[in-house]
Order: sequence, then structure tokens, then C-alpha cells
Amino acid sequence: MHIVVAPDSFKECLTATQVSLAISEGIKRVVPEADIIRIPVADGGEGTVEALVTATGGKIIPVQSVDALNRPIDSFYGILGDGKTAVIEMAAASGIELLEPEERNPLITTTFGTGLLLKAALDAGFTQIIIGIGGSATNDGGTGMAQALGFGLFDEDGQPLNLGGGSLCALHSIDCSNVHPKLQEAKITVACDVRNPLLGSSGATYVYGPQKGATPQMLETLERNMVHFSRILQQEMKINVSEIPGAGAAGGLGAGLMAFCKTKMISGFELVSELTNLEKHISQASLVFTAEGKIDAQTAFGKTISGVGQLAKRHKVTAIALAGMITDDLTELYKQGITSVFAIGNQPMSLEESKAQASELLANTTEQIMRIVTASG
Repeated sequence: MHIVVAPDSFKECLTATQVSLAISEGIKRVVPEADIIRIPVADGGEGTVEALVTATGGKIIPVQSVDALNRPIDSFYGILGDGKTAVIEMAAASGIELLEPEERNPLITTTFGTGLLLKAALDAGFTQIIIGIGGSATNDGGTGMAQALGFGLFDEDGQPLNLGGGSLCALHSIDCSNVHPKLQEAKITVACDVRNPLLGSSGATYVYGPQKGATPQMLETLERNMVHFSRILQQEMKINVSEIPGAGAAGGLGAGLMAFCKTKMISGFELVSELTNLEKHISQASLVFTAEGKIDAQTAFGKTISGVGQLAKRHKVTAIALAGMITDDLTELYKQGITSVFAIGNQPMSLEESKAQASELLANTTEQIMRIVTASG
């Protein structure tokens, strides 16, 4: 039996690699001789570097950076197997998983650390860079990233802009004279499956702000600030990012990368799928497992499970999805090719308990599924 295991991570719990290992354990309990191809998949968020480096035979480079509260941390970027392309994930510096729940405050969190990762890659001579921008703790429009790369962001009095989304209202001018000398010749590609615009009810602030710690009052402030930021970008950088799909990704980092780094945005899932030969492996499989921490209304719109389902449907392969939590109707996922969806919880438990037991719950649920699969032939 040839089985492909292609999961995303379980946020704040297990990496995609750890999820794939747990599912594989459940398969082996029932079919020890199964031929399992593990392809950890990421859509631009946490685990993107690991997935791409593993798939291409590259390597991880440790570097110093700062977290979203500007505290020093050990971080990293990757080099793909071609030796020419650096890959970065903002989650490794400005990610929400690096902060405790009580520390999350998008008025003060910053993408400065993400800028330091970009700077490290540029310092090393890389002019081809991929950056995944999922899993952010920020809502600063990428201003921290820009400052780390040498852009001067100033208020009306000519003073440097403070870090964080709460300071965007004070932005008055942008000075490009001290930008990193390698930035202009760099080709930076953004891997992201979020298509939200920067502003409005479906924009960066109102859709994603609450999960980053924003209260209703903060949301109003942050949205006003982002509107102002958008106007300044148009005035100073001659780009209107307010309605570009994906500009709202990662608290507006998508917009900041477009404006400051002239980036190209592509689907994170498609990028990882191409570099891992995912479709080829699925076309040869008799069964596919995928997984994600939470399946909700957003899952059917460009997330990993949706992408795996569509590939499985194209090649008429049964695709089973596992999730820590299921909160919405699954009709769209079934239409896209997912055969069945299973929640891994087997009894009432707290979120903390489910996270602590996630690996075993994944293995146990997979085991039960495989018993049904083998019994039915």
C-alpha cells in the first residue's frame, strides 16, 4: 500500500514534520509494510523553511534576530538545494507562537526581526529569496521590516517612527537613501495563500487582529492607522496597496513587502507542492492523509488541506483529513476532493490537554481509520 502523508502544522503545537510522523505511526500499527511518503506541507507559515529545505536537500543557517516584542532570539533561515536561493519564514522571528498569549499586543509587536532575517540573507550575498509570511503576531504593515533593512521612517518632527502598529498614525515621510545596498538587485518572492486586502472588514486588522490580541477598541485604532499608512505609501513610494489581494497578509507585511521590496506574491502551497513533487507522489498513491490544527470556513480557500484535496481529486485518490478541531460546514472541502474529515479528540478535554496529547491522538485516530480501510479492502 502506497500512502502519501502531506499535512500542515498544528499551530502552537506540532510542526508539519511532527504531524506527519504521528500519522505515519498510526498507519504502521495496522499496515507495518506500508510504503509511506511523508511530505510536510506549509503554505508560507511556520514550517515553510523546513519543508522546502528538506524537499530540496538544502540546509538551515542559524542567525540572531529579535521576536515580535524586539527581544533577542536565536532564529534561522534556509538555503535550498540549488545553493542559490535563501528561504525565510517570518514566523521564525515575528511569529505569534513565539509569544505567550498574555504578551500579544498588535499595537506594539513588530516585524523588525523579519527584516533582520532578510538582512542576514542579503548580507550573505543571496539575491534570490523566498519569504513565507504566515503565522504573524504583528499588525505594523511591515514597517519594522523596512526599518531593519535601512528605510528611514519618520514622524512630522523628523524623529524615527516607533515600532508597532500603534505608531503608524505618526508616519509622515520615508527616506530610502540608506537602504541595504543588495536589496535593489534582489528578487524576493512572497509565499502566501492569504488573499485579504490591506483595509476594510476583510482586511488585515479586522480579520486577523483579534487572534493577535487586539481588543475591539484596538481594532478601530489599528484600522485608522493602517489607512494612514496606506496613504503615506502611496504618497512616498508611489504604490497603492490598499486593495491588492494579499496585501493584508501577516498584518500588512504583504503590503510592506510589495512597497519596500518590490516583491512578487505566489501561492505558498503551490510553491511547496512544486518543490516537493507533491502531485507526482499523490498520483501514484492508493491513499492520502492530510491534516491541519483547525478546519473552518477558511480551510476551503487556499489552505493546505484544500490544495491536497484538489490534487487527490485530479488523480482519483482517496484523501482523508485530520484536524484538532472542526468548526464549520465541510461541503466545500468535499467538493474539492477531500473524501472524509476526522477530528482527533476522543473525549472532552481542554485546549491545553489536546495540544499536549496531539501526537498520540493523531496516531490513534489514524490507526482507527486504517483498520476501517484494511477491513473494507
